[in-house]
This record gives sequence, C-alpha cells and structure tokens, in this order.
Amino acid sequence: MGYIVVDEERCKGCEICTETCPEHVIAIGEHFNVLGYRPATLVDPERRCTGCTLCARMCPDVAIEVYR
Repeated sequence: MGYIVVDEERCKGCEICTETCPEHVIAIGEHFNVLGYRPATLVDPERRCTGCTLCARMCPDVAIEVYR
C-alpha cells in the first residue's frame, strides 16, 4: 500500500499523472494554486494506491513524492 504527496505549488495540472495512474486514484483538484492552476490530488478512499511511482516518474514538474 502506498500514497502520494503532490507539491500543489509546483503542479501545473497537466493531467499526465491522472492518465498514467493504473489505479485511477489521482484527480485534478477543484481549487487553484498560487499560479492559477488546478493541481493534482490523491483521491483514494479505498487505499488502492500501490506506490508504483509511475505518476512521479512522468511528472514534468517533479511535483509528486511517492511513499510506500
């Protein structure tokens, strides 16, 4: 079991992580960061995140940290 932490101030909401996640537990948030982007967020009430690191490896802004 794993989880991610998104640095919301670095995230530009490109949605690459949401498309890459095999468990589909990342979504774009409803709020805006200081740059005016809607950042990605973990939406995982069933704790399906495996900590596979695909999202972090694909993030062009290096805004995702993965924990297992």
